Amino acid sequence: MKLAAGVFCALACMPMVAETAPKSDTMHRWEVTSKDTGGTLLFSDSPEYVDRPGILYQDTVNGEVRVLYYHLNNTKVPQKVAVVLENANSEENYNIVQVTRGGTAKPSEYYLWVGKNTQRQYFGEKKSDLVLLLKNRKRLLQSGMDEIVLQPGELVYGVYDFQVDHPVKTSVIMYPAKADPVEFMEGAKVLPRDSVALRGTYKGMDREITSEREYDPERDGIVYIMLADNKLDKYKAGVDATDGSQTVNYGNYGVLYKIAIPVKKGSPKVQYYLSPLGGVYAGIMTVRRGRSPHTKLIETPEGPGYFGEQTPPEPENVYKALEEGTAIFGNNMELADLGRYDNSVPNCFEFSPPGASNLPACLILMPAADE
Repeated sequence: MKLAAGVFCALACMPMVAETAPKSDTMHRWEVTSKDTGGTLLFSDSPEYVDRPGILYQDTVNGEVRVLYYHLNNTKVPQKVAVVLENANSEENYNIVQVTRGGTAKPSEYYLWVGKNTQRQYFGEKKSDLVLLLKNRKRLLQSGMDEIVLQPGELVYGVYDFQVDHPVKTSVIMYPAKADPVEFMEGAKVLPRDSVALRGTYKGMDREITSEREYDPERDGIVYIMLADNKLDKYKAGVDATDGSQTVNYGNYGVLYKIAIPVKKGSPKVQYYLSPLGGVYAGIMTVRRGRSPHTKLIETPEGPGYFGEQTPPEPENVYKALEEGTAIFGNNMELADLGRYDNSVPNCFEFSPPGASNLPACLILMPAADE
C-alpha cells in the first residue's frame, strides 16, 4: 500500500494518462467541516509482503463493517487470500451477514492496475448477498474468494462492506492454493506485523466533508480541498486487535469520503478536478446528482493508465502554503476531470484512497470555462 508524499513500492510499466491545467492562477483553500460516521473498518495490509501462510488480521465486529485487504504473495508457491467469517453470536444458533458492496480485481504484478480495478468493482453495482453462519461454523465472506490464486509476486486487493446484527469473528488469511480455507483456520496463527504496521480496527469508516458557506464560483474563484494529508485531513487512529497496540491508518485507506460542497444557486457551472500531490495515482470516484439513486463512475484519470508521475514533488514551502491556504493552479499540475455541473441540484462525490496509489490529493473547484 502506498503511503503519503511519494513513499511507494515498485510500479507497473503502464501508459500515463493525464489532463494538464489550462492556465495558471491563484487558488485558495476552501474551509470545510468533516465528521466520521458509519461502522467499523478492518484494515489488513501488514505484513504487506506475506512470506508464509497465516492469519493476516482478525477481529470480532458487528453492525456496519468494511474490510480492506492488500497483500502480496512473497512465497515461492501459489497462495490464496480470503476473508473467513465465524459466528460469534452466543445467543442464537445462527447469524446472517448481508454483503452490500465490494469487489476485488484479478491478482497481478501491475499494482496500480489492481488498485484501480478493485475500486471499479467496489464503486460499481451494489450487492445484496446473504451469508448464513450457523453456530460454531465458519464460511467465506464471498465463495469466489477460494477461486482466486496468487502466483508468487502477485498482489491482491479487496474491499467489502457488510452488515451483521450479532458479533462475527472476521479473519483475513493467506493459505496454500490447494488447502481448504476453513480447515486451514483450525491451526492458523496470526502473523507478526511488518515495520510499516498498516493494519488495525478503526471506528467511523466514512468521512463526510461539507462546508458551512456556499461556494460561489464568480466570487470565490478557484478553491481546493486537501484529502488525506494528515494535516488538514487527519489520518484515523485505531487499535491492532491481534495484540492491543495503537495503530494509525497512514493514508486513510478504506475510509469512504462523502464530499458535498454547497454551491450558490443561480451561479455559473462549476468544474471539478482531482489532482494527486504525492506521486503516481490511479483510482475511481463517483458523483451523485441531488436525490438520484444513480451514481456516475469517474476514472481518475480517465483511461487505463495512471497520473501524478510528471508532477514534481512539492518543496516544503509549497506544502506550507497549501496548509496555510494558498496555492498556484498551474500548467505543471496533472488533473483528473470530474466533470462540470450546474447548481440546479447538489453534487455528492465519493472518494476513497486507492490501494497502490500515493497521497495526498486535492479536490479542486473552479468556474467552468464557457462552452
